[in-house]
Amino acid sequence: MDTPPLHIAMFPWFAMGHLTPFLHLSNKLAQRGHKISFFIPKKTQTKLQHLNLHPHLITFFTINVPHVDGLPYGAETTSDVPFSLFPLIATAMDQTDKDIELLLKELKPQIVFFDFQHWLPNLTKKHGIKSLQYLIWNPISTAYLGTGPRQSQGRELNEVDLMKPPSGFPDTCINLHSHELRFLVSSRKLEFGSGILLYDRVDLGARLADVIAFKGCKEIDGPYVEYLGSVFGKSVLLSGPILPEPPMSTLEEKWVSWLNGFKQGSVVYCAYGSESALEHNQFKELLLGLELTGFPFLAALKPPVGFESIEEALPQGFNERVKGRGIAYGGWVQQQLILGHTSIGCFITHCGAASITEGLVNTCQLVLLPRLGSDHIMNARMMSAKLKVGVEIEKGEEDGLFTKESVCKAVNIVMDEENELGREVRANHAKLRNFLLCNNLESSSVDSFCQELYDLL
Repeated sequence: MDTPPLHIAMFPWFAMGHLTPFLHLSNKLAQRGHKISFFIPKKTQTKLQHLNLHPHLITFFTINVPHVDGLPYGAETTSDVPFSLFPLIATAMDQTDKDIELLLKELKPQIVFFDFQHWLPNLTKKHGIKSLQYLIWNPISTAYLGTGPRQSQGRELNEVDLMKPPSGFPDTCINLHSHELRFLVSSRKLEFGSGILLYDRVDLGARLADVIAFKGCKEIDGPYVEYLGSVFGKSVLLSGPILPEPPMSTLEEKWVSWLNGFKQGSVVYCAYGSESALEHNQFKELLLGLELTGFPFLAALKPPVGFESIEEALPQGFNERVKGRGIAYGGWVQQQLILGHTSIGCFITHCGAASITEGLVNTCQLVLLPRLGSDHIMNARMMSAKLKVGVEIEKGEEDGLFTKESVCKAVNIVMDEENELGREVRANHAKLRNFLLCNNLESSSVDSFCQELYDLL
């Protein structure tokens, strides 16, 4: 390539689930010689340093996150606070605008990638810099739920509105349950920092940005991206699937020796996301469901709401009954390395974008337990109904609660070689995995993404 390298600044939402995919993308761009200036909260840098594979091209610039009334002192990212305080992290992030402007003036990048900072495009325009809204979730979420596609003519959308896709939506695979519709309607009223609604934050960013891009590939996401291009009247790009690089580290010895004690493909690994705590009754149902399967299992969970530790929240007699074959663990685990271990046969996931990708590129089967978040619900439907590469755990239509029996049933479907649905899901997963890992897919996707960035300039 004779074109000179680009200088790109990255300014993701201050949540580990956003910072990490932005850094994965930075690695792919740096691999092609592009220079990256990565804006990151001060104390969070150490958590991401090990994922920077090109430190000579990717430079971290630390941001002081201002203190906002109501936030614990020193809180920087959403993993430092409960969900109810996420809007205050947004307020704090909005107050970094002056620092960001100084950095942009000093560094003079050609393009800034952002996601939730709706004010950024106006700031970059002032300095002759292009802005790109990079969204890490599946484009189907914005296409189905976004305020852009759903012109509500000034009235608030209700559950009946959201039951059907917006006009021109290219698909019929999305069916939402009553409890999800209620949540999605209420989340549209969620003020998300500095007097702006969450959906408007994303929508305004999309309208003001020079270009919009999603993590994904045209073979899977093409129809939704074309649809969004017609809604917003501008280019909507795809960066490629942005698969995580093989980890530089090795799995901790305690997990290696424990997992090595079980036969290939027999262990259920369950993780409910680094930021999501379950209610106590659901926490217990999940663990009792794992016990009920009879399979060995490792559950990496946060203590449930109202509890300080995992141990004090366990069902009565649980540890004695599952001794030797089951572990409920409250600490951080090396998920990517665990999923790659040969004894893992099933992955129960909360359906966050990064976890779904990690699950798809491994051979373990997916069991989907989406937490209440618009992209989590949409990811679950995409995987179960559209691509048929995973099985969703059944929940009550109205209350959204799952039972130990429904957990056990979903795991048994994917683990039972004789089950017809399980066979179909396993075959589809193997096909999709091979497609995602085929030599050329990701590198050609990222190459054409880079070419589109040059065209933008």
